[in-house]
Amino acid sequence: MSDPAPRDVVIVGAGVIGLVTAWRAVQRGLTVTLVDPEPASGASHVAAGMLTPVSELTYGEEPLLRLGLASRDRYPSFVAELEELTGQRTGHRADGLLEVAFDGDDLGYLDDLRRFQETLGVRTEALTGRECRALEPMLAPSVRGGLLAPDDGSIDPRRLTAALLTAVARVGGELVRLAATDVIVERDTAVGIRLADGREIRAGRVVLAAGPWIGDLGGLPPGIVPPVRPVKGQVLRLRAGPASREPFLARSTRGLVRGFSIYLVPRADGEIVVGATQEELGYDTTITAGGIWELLRDARELVPGITELEFIEVNAGLRPGSPDNAPILGPAALPGLFLAGGHFRSGVLLAPVTGDVMAEVLSGGELPAVAEAFAPSRFDQVDSRRR
Repeated sequence: MSDPAPRDVVIVGAGVIGLVTAWRAVQRGLTVTLVDPEPASGASHVAAGMLTPVSELTYGEEPLLRLGLASRDRYPSFVAELEELTGQRTGHRADGLLEVAFDGDDLGYLDDLRRFQETLGVRTEALTGRECRALEPMLAPSVRGGLLAPDDGSIDPRRLTAALLTAVARVGGELVRLAATDVIVERDTAVGIRLADGREIRAGRVVLAAGPWIGDLGGLPPGIVPPVRPVKGQVLRLRAGPASREPFLARSTRGLVRGFSIYLVPRADGEIVVGATQEELGYDTTITAGGIWELLRDARELVPGITELEFIEVNAGLRPGSPDNAPILGPAALPGLFLAGGHFRSGVLLAPVTGDVMAEVLSGGELPAVAEAFAPSRFDQVDSRRR
């Protein structure tokens, strides 16, 4: 049983990546159907929304840094366009990121990171502990120093995905709230997907954007989709009371506490998002006492007043991690099949650039230069060397 009107594109997965891909593809004149039983309910719902390619930088990930910077720099115009179309606010903030060190070893790591950043032309400013506390008075006296990344920022992913859902509908995209079970492959080409109710949606291009479940559909030839694993993250949400005259934190703050990373992301309404654990435990989303304790312990070391905030919520989500922890973007080896996944910790950050990249290739263009390093074919090359 097939749908009578084939689409240009069908996208499996309506998190932030699937939604932004759908919006941009429809804007290119393509007919698009999104398939997801619970849109915007996965990692996008749990994420803190840090737009921080600078602080996420690690050695050997220069192409990912360039991709992150390109996406962060798109955010102001991206948000302006989205908010004008939908009339919905996204909570976008471009007020910088402060990264602080709890002890001398942590500060040594940040100093090394700053020197590495300088070799890449990344703009950061080294601060003393006193200068950090001048920016964020709630920081503990023990904070030794830090780095200010003035061009970084944050966004509220829940507001962002809500606006993207509205945008997709406004421009004529379709959302089907059912699970996809299979990719339909005919004559060695992906030609559509099968839904849980038995219906088929035929399309010239099939996009898999289902997070850690990207390769779970039936019908896919072995090895076509690189393995994407779930990486659990537990996140707390707290709120400053209505009596607070000044914001608890003025900007997103990331800290190193005895080698462990912690971040606190403020919202305009007084909410503070604290995260996140990083646990390789398969598809388990259990919220644990140990995970909550670790977050509160490290947050309290940096910002002692955190214990006075109202407890609002705790969530656990599953980040999609590729074998090299970098996104997988573009056409797969199976004709008609495209991949948009493996964004790991950076799905929200990389949403604008991912939407542009995927819209380009779905419209028949080449993979843009900024995304060439993230083509699915890079894993084919690794496999061939191993053989």
